[in-house]
Amino acid sequence: MSDLETITQKISAAVGENSGLGKIIKVDFGDAGKILINGAAVPNTVTNDDGEADTTIQIAIDDLMAMAKGTLDPMMAFMTGKMKIQGDMSIAQKLAPLLKG
Repeated sequence: MSDLETITQKISAAVGENSGLGKIIKVDFGDAGKILINGAAVPNTVTNDDGEADTTIQIAIDDLMAMAKGTLDPMMAFMTGKMKIQGDMSIAQKLAPLLKG
C-alpha cells in the first residue's frame, strides 16, 4: 500500500460522515498525488480526485506524516515554506486535529 493510500484511508476514517468542516479542502502532494476532502457534503467524502477546493494545502507526504506524528510543528512547517496554504487558512486549521495520530 502506498503512502498516499494509507494517508487517504486515515483521513477518511478521521473525517467520518460529518466532520463539521463545511468546506472542501485539497491536500496537494505534487507528483505524489492529491487528497480531496469534501466536508461540505454529508456524508463527507475523501478521494484522490483533483477538483476545486475552498482551501488548498501544498505539502510533501513526508512532511505531512511528520506533522501527524508530532515531529513537525504545523506552524513551523508553514513558516519555513514546507507547507503552503491557498485560500481560507482557518479551514486548514480545522483540519489539523484530524491529522493527528
